[in-house]
Amino acid sequence: MWKGSKIMAKSVTLEVVTPSKLFYKGEIELVIVRTLMGDEGFMANHAWACKLLDTGELWIKEAGQKEYKIAAIAGGYIDVKDDIIIFTDAAEWPYEIDLDRAKSEKERAEEWLRVRTPENTDNLEVAKAKLAIAKSLNRMQVKGGGSIQRK
Repeated sequence: MWKGSKIMAKSVTLEVVTPSKLFYKGEIELVIVRTLMGDEGFMANHAWACKLLDTGELWIKEAGQKEYKIAAIAGGYIDVKDDIIIFTDAAEWPYEIDLDRAKSEKERAEEWLRVRTPENTDNLEVAKAKLAIAKSLNRMQVKGGGSIQRK
């Protein structure tokens, strides 16, 4: 679509939903998420898809904007059809992240793993501790501006 001498990108509605709230809703040109296969981007008219998400960064390029918004998300899935919906266990903007708390949660999970022995450790509990570490690291990364500066 042309507007003056600029080409305007098509937009699509994005919703990001957590168990407790509608985290985000808006018109976007591009959303980038961490799927189980790595970072993937989705735009208007993308082929329909439903993909599992890993804990990672959420990058949103709103319609008509140059800068990306970034958030931390904790897994879930993305449903891409005429609109895009992300369902995630948790989502936070950088200003919502308590860096000291994230560091403390990471250290607590690492300490828990250090004192475990194979005979007294449930595999599910180990997986939960490793996930807690991944979530904390992700939150710390997003608080610091993200792993990649997208502009």
